Amino acid sequence: MPERCLFKSLLLWCALVVMPTAALAVGKCERLVATGNPEYPPYLWRDPQNPQQLIGANADLLKHLAKELGVVVDVIYTGPWSRAQDEVRTGRVDLLAGAFITLPRLEHMDYVHPAFFYTPSVVWVRKGEAFPYGSWIDLQGHTGDTLVGNSFGQQFDTFAKQNLKLEGVSSLTQAFQKLLLGRTDYVLYERYPGLALAETLGMEDDLEVLDPPISSEGLYLTLSHNSACNEPWLRGQLARKMTEMVAAGLPEQLLQSNLELWKAQQMQPDPVGDVTQ
Repeated sequence: MPERCLFKSLLLWCALVVMPTAALAVGKCERLVATGNPEYPPYLWRDPQNPQQLIGANADLLKHLAKELGVVVDVIYTGPWSRAQDEVRTGRVDLLAGAFITLPRLEHMDYVHPAFFYTPSVVWVRKGEAFPYGSWIDLQGHTGDTLVGNSFGQQFDTFAKQNLKLEGVSSLTQAFQKLLLGRTDYVLYERYPGLALAETLGMEDDLEVLDPPISSEGLYLTLSHNSACNEPWLRGQLARKMTEMVAAGLPEQLLQSNLELWKAQQMQPDPVGDVTQ
């Protein structure tokens, strides 16, 4: 009898030890938080009706992805692009809703493959003041601007660090303003978000783009290494569903609908005033 009791006690102890691990293995996060670049229309921008939320093609894609997985994702505004990346690096926010691949980011984030967009990044200059440009080397000797923490792909980032004079600002609005004031010679930014903001600011007739693009990089969803939700189940499901959605052409559909939404919003008075920070 004592041996039988001892055996039962041992089984009970083993069950108690194993149970939390087993529960963790089959469990999953039911709610995640995402953020991103708030000056990135039609991919991502602050909701005029609720400035603490981000909307756009990236946000819609992420919410569709979450619905497919049976989880909830909040896409929130956490500040400028540089601060948004910091929030994900630390794990205070789980997901980055759109980022190029860079070596520093790989140290802190898992990338969900495949890319859901490929976006060209270009050189913006003052209208009528273009300088000879055909390749990266032609940017030498000129002062440029871009957003703090921005990337244009690892290859260009390495070249720029070694060869170019690039200043950093917190917003594209500030970068364009500096350019038009003659304080810089060019601005590096993605073509379509740059054009969307230039039109909103009434600067489209004062700026022009130099070709060819400096890069055309894939835009990926990333998951913080420090996120409590970063587990094999979630990474695998995100990749599977993203592959299905890209194959079905959903990202392009969402891009077009959000381009129309962005244009429609610019025709309306801003109900909350200036929401940039």
